Amino acid sequence: MKYLYRLYQIFIAAPIAAIWTIIIALMVGIGTTFGNGHFWGYYPGKWWGWFILRLLLIPVKVEGRENLRNGESYVFVANHQGAFDIFLIYGYLPRPFKWMMKYQLRRIPFVGYACEKSHQIFVDKRGASKIRKTYDQAREILREGTSLTVFPEGERTFTGRMGEFRRGAFMLADELQLPVVPLTINGSFEIMPRMYDWHFVVWHPMTLTIHPPILPQGNGADNIRNAMEKSYAAIESALKV
Repeated sequence: MKYLYRLYQIFIAAPIAAIWTIIIALMVGIGTTFGNGHFWGYYPGKWWGWFILRLLLIPVKVEGRENLRNGESYVFVANHQGAFDIFLIYGYLPRPFKWMMKYQLRRIPFVGYACEKSHQIFVDKRGASKIRKTYDQAREILREGTSLTVFPEGERTFTGRMGEFRRGAFMLADELQLPVVPLTINGSFEIMPRMYDWHFVVWHPMTLTIHPPILPQGNGADNIRNAMEKSYAAIESALKV
């Protein structure tokens, strides 16, 4: 079955995925030029992520949808297992949001173009002024009522286990007094870990667990630390490594 799945990837899934990615990128580019930026910045990406996982025959289970309230903005924080985290969150997180991502991703053909046109937030650490600009953009997005999704580890794991969290997302949540929602991703590391980028996809089920929101408790350093510690514990509690 492994080799049949690889043949399927080469001759069916990969060509269709490439064409679909180009279509979605053009859709985002045209839509954000002439239409509602929030709509075109989210829904085509959602269709893209959902379709790619269906195309690769990856089963997905989502737990905890009931923890999200309509009309509420959140800062979502997730563990970062591998490249397929993007498809899972984009395709199955039931809430419009913007990504906070590394600026290097802007170089990916078509995907980087679509992200730039849809005003995703590129984290640029090449100097203090660029860092300030990144967080200014994130604040504006959150003030507009849109949610934000961040991988607080800052990079994909090499082991499947979580690394240390960085403070940036929690500082934004504290400043704007927004709930933080931890997300646990399972299965992405088995499908394509960081060490095997651009290799064959390994079939494996995926699960997205949406934990209850962590509400602000005051503001400042204590609130930031509380949100970080509770988020880490929640994500780790559902992690299957």
